[in-house]
Amino acid sequence: MSPSLPLHFLLFTLAAVFTSPVTSHFSSATSSPSPEVAPSLSEWRSARATYYAAADPRDAVGGACGYGDLVKAGYGMATVGLSEALFERGMICGACFQLRCVEDLRWCIPGTSIIVTVTNFCAPNYGFTAEGGGHCNPPNKHFVLPIEAFEKIAIWKAGNMPVQYRRIKCRKEGGIRYTVSGFGIYLSVLISNVAGAGDVSAVKIKGSRTGWLSMGRNWGQNWHINADLNNQALSFEVTSSDGVTITSYNVAPKDWNFGQTFEGKQFES
Repeated sequence: MSPSLPLHFLLFTLAAVFTSPVTSHFSSATSSPSPEVAPSLSEWRSARATYYAAADPRDAVGGACGYGDLVKAGYGMATVGLSEALFERGMICGACFQLRCVEDLRWCIPGTSIIVTVTNFCAPNYGFTAEGGGHCNPPNKHFVLPIEAFEKIAIWKAGNMPVQYRRIKCRKEGGIRYTVSGFGIYLSVLISNVAGAGDVSAVKIKGSRTGWLSMGRNWGQNWHINADLNNQALSFEVTSSDGVTITSYNVAPKDWNFGQTFEGKQFES
């Protein structure tokens, strides 16, 4: 099966080797006000949705949020790519939405909805107008789904469907995952499997011989820092978009290696 209209995605590749998670020794959570609180969890808004075919390579490379292979990362087919009007330059990566099909009795599956995690970006196609084939052009609010998810709410022949969406809290199995990569003093950490608000707004890292160091967002949910943290146990402080902060101590032991994934405290869902 193929989508009724072409979709244009910005794809990135991130190589990550997953090993058995290591649980943090101690964790704590605090809450503080945030200037940008996550959208309402109950207000339904209007948008449109299309799909892409099964076995599309974008599932293997993980898309613009950098999660890597989405199946191996635990996201499966319950994922979505957002148009520019919704994507927030990647800051919304990891957030969860509930979608339902509306206004089309011919194609909608009544009484159904799906919950998806943001893992990708649907780039604008300025060769078409926003009202024509440029589904993801501003100011369109558009969702692009794997066909496995799309077919849970509508028949595939529907193509470009009107939907309603709302932001909801994410529910995830296990703790937040930290995949460490880099070289020498350059450290990059992919943060995934985040419950609660789902999207991360700030990250700090601490070695066993350092204080807390702020990390910068590289792209999606990849965060980086230049610091010599080799041969030190690593702790993380993660703040989500709703202002909640979780601190996980000694997530990675002092003999950690690049390419490993470790597991820490989880936000409440």
